[in-house]
Amino acid sequence: MSPDDPHRRDADPARQIRAEAGARVYLYDTTLRDGAQTQGVDFGVADKIAIAEALDGLGIDYIEAGWPGANPTDDAVFETMPKLARSRIVSFGMTRRHGRSAANDPSLAAVVGARASAVCLVGKTWDFHVDVALGVARDENLAMIRDSVAHATRQGREVLFDAEHFFDGYAANPDYALGAIEAAHQAGARWIVLCDTNGGTLPDRVEAVVRAVAARIPGDHLGIHCHNDTENAVANSLAAVRAGARMVQGTINGLGERCGNANLVSLIPTLMLKMGMTTGIAPERLPRLAEVSRLLDRRLNRAPNRHAAYVGEAAFSHKAGLHASAVEKDPASYEHIRPELVGNRRHVVVSDQAGRANMAARLRDIGLEVDPQDKRLLRLLEDVKAKEYQGYAFDDVPASFELLARRAFDAVPRYFELDRFQIAVEHRHNAKGDLVTVSQATIKIDVAGEHLLIAAEGNGPVDALDAALRKALEPHYPALATMRLVDYKVRILTPQEGTKAVTRVMIESAGAMAGGEVRHWTTVGVSPNIMDASFNALEDGITWKLFHDGAKAA
Repeated sequence: MSPDDPHRRDADPARQIRAEAGARVYLYDTTLRDGAQTQGVDFGVADKIAIAEALDGLGIDYIEAGWPGANPTDDAVFETMPKLARSRIVSFGMTRRHGRSAANDPSLAAVVGARASAVCLVGKTWDFHVDVALGVARDENLAMIRDSVAHATRQGREVLFDAEHFFDGYAANPDYALGAIEAAHQAGARWIVLCDTNGGTLPDRVEAVVRAVAARIPGDHLGIHCHNDTENAVANSLAAVRAGARMVQGTINGLGERCGNANLVSLIPTLMLKMGMTTGIAPERLPRLAEVSRLLDRRLNRAPNRHAAYVGEAAFSHKAGLHASAVEKDPASYEHIRPELVGNRRHVVVSDQAGRANMAARLRDIGLEVDPQDKRLLRLLEDVKAKEYQGYAFDDVPASFELLARRAFDAVPRYFELDRFQIAVEHRHNAKGDLVTVSQATIKIDVAGEHLLIAAEGNGPVDALDAALRKALEPHYPALATMRLVDYKVRILTPQEGTKAVTRVMIESAGAMAGGEVRHWTTVGVSPNIMDASFNALEDGITWKLFHDGAKAA
């Protein structure tokens, strides 16, 4: 046994930590703040709350909700964030400013006073930044760190200290960088988070530095925060865990400024399934991971990365040939984990028979038991392929897929028949002289043997069409009164066509079901005409609600 063997009883403490099987690693999500710095990303209050609730359902330990006082959106998020079951909400901000006391700094007060049980304070640990960016004495910077952490601790908050540019600071002046994080630790910070802020450090260096820091600050008080500028953020985070760090910070799908942050969607299953670490995510909740990843993409109105590790549609896809044949006989031979462990599934594109088997498995997930030899199954498979070629994305809209599948087996009643609809949009001045836009929808519809002509106004053409449909349907189906549109997203599928482009409309709806449970469901429509696509998504949303309520065709 060599002197450096980590299993030696006299090995250094950090290596003893690294060797612990089942060690607890805490997960810290920064999607709502770091992720919001991504070019082209703009979260609304509803987006942030929906993402936070999904992260809480998964079992993330800490959720950094934003920077109180920095903008109205983040202020509203902290005011309206519901109580979460598993996650702790964290407010983010800076240490006190030079020349002010911690108790008399408005920016720090907003962070500490937010409705959050923990605060994360960022401070300088690189002497170059202290000298040039802050322009203060180095001892004053240490006092700013110490005072701010102590103040937040006295207010009853769990405190994290983000050591900005720590790896650069450690390379330039290790004594000062260590002094900065020790000041935070001694002042009461629960977590000292070592930040690779410019994403330029490589895994071997991260491991060596974290191991050295763990000799001064216990590993169960150390966290790691990596950016992805060399495509090493996940590897760097895992290296830090090997060296003793017990908190990992990152974002869903690696969202973040420049090249992004460490991707929690890759880190979480690697920590749990590959390294045997324990996290706040129970094994039975790990299959929610794929849906959380897709939820973020839906909120951002962008296509999921098909080739994303663990959760991408192609992550467990096997094309025709030797691999597919081997997978059919022994799935473990070409798959590093079972896909269902992370909420994914196997795709084997090898023959009509394999396609039928896959589709039959998808149907079992929605409660339909179908013989793989049933000819209707093959027709459904071809229909799905044709629609996906047109632009449908059924993985993201399970409600529309379920209706398509059930209709293939004549299992969905026709609750209404729309004969036609007309949309009028008027741009005019009202009686007060204000310029307004008014939308009106007129529909001709058959419900319960009645032929109805209904008109309704709305804030926009989709709202007007929805209002007209409800006006016609709610007298016959009162349960629709609980249904509401939660989100509406449009994606241009053929941008080269300009204004003639094919559009995909996704509508998320919510409502109380017959048993009282509130559910969310998503439907889709695709068409060169945005109103046609919108109607198709609305129709599916209404039909799905009525079907799951057990409604009978009126």
